[in-house]
Amino acid sequence: MLLKTKSLLFLSLYIFAEQDFRDMEHEQSADEMFEKFTWKIENFSRLNTDEVYSEPFVLCGYPWRISLFPKGNLVGNSLSIFLEVIETANMSEGWNRYVNFKLAVFNQLNTDMTICRGSVIRKFNASHKFRGYSSFIPLDELHDPVKGFIVNDTCIVGVKICVCKSSQEKRISQTASLIFECKNVENLSPVSIEPTEQDDEELVSDALGKVLYFLKTKKVKDMNEEACKKLHGLWDVIEKFKFDVTWLEHSFQSAMGMKSLVEKATQVEKLKDSMLALELETERIKTKLAAAEINLDVEKDLLKAKGFNDIDLDSKLQCESWRA
Repeated sequence: MLLKTKSLLFLSLYIFAEQDFRDMEHEQSADEMFEKFTWKIENFSRLNTDEVYSEPFVLCGYPWRISLFPKGNLVGNSLSIFLEVIETANMSEGWNRYVNFKLAVFNQLNTDMTICRGSVIRKFNASHKFRGYSSFIPLDELHDPVKGFIVNDTCIVGVKICVCKSSQEKRISQTASLIFECKNVENLSPVSIEPTEQDDEELVSDALGKVLYFLKTKKVKDMNEEACKKLHGLWDVIEKFKFDVTWLEHSFQSAMGMKSLVEKATQVEKLKDSMLALELETERIKTKLAAAEINLDVEKDLLKAKGFNDIDLDSKLQCESWRA
């Protein structure tokens, strides 16, 4: 009921306009700068929940996430997509943010057929943290394999954002966004918390950017002892300066909890290997036993040919009593 109520509110506020991401570049003024985020949703047909969320991401100095209704929200036969503000302690009472954004579902067979829906500048605040479209693309069109929106059971969603004006809140330094978007971050070692030439904001932003990149790129199997130490070191830097990351804490805790799962999975694999080794040894012994039985039969046949008969080795010895 809550989702339907929220969707009714959304439907009354959104203006639908189908354009391509590239059009937005021509719309921006000299003072505007658009940044983008792409969300790759795998195993799309197996989504058994009404609503799914992207990982948190930072664009234009603010944290966001994408909310998607794979089975539709208010309009049951259409995909629903919304851009959501993630609230942090940096927001004072009465905060607001004026944003020009565009959402897209990418066509993986023909990029010219990518569906984009853009808005005029919209206002986000405590009462309107969601903006988007209840009816983005018909579900039958989305799932049509010929259309190209879902390929190998993967759907790709994107957003471009430009924050035109904001009040009663502080941006996250752009350093975080730049590191997050970087394709070649190899050094994820903990950031030193000793005094450096960087000021506190840059130091925290650097650590936050690396945490975001870490969570974006690492897989469960990568969460060994060394990886956990790196992530924990980065997190310690952020907490040292009391930077608000409550919006990211769940992802951090989940990642740290993966280590025990990886260890258990490793133990299971070792047990599987041991079982396989035992099964192979059992087969080897069975083979040797079969060969021995064949050799025994051959020897028996040879002895019979020489006039020897079978003797019951368990039978009692028979002998005549000695007479006096």
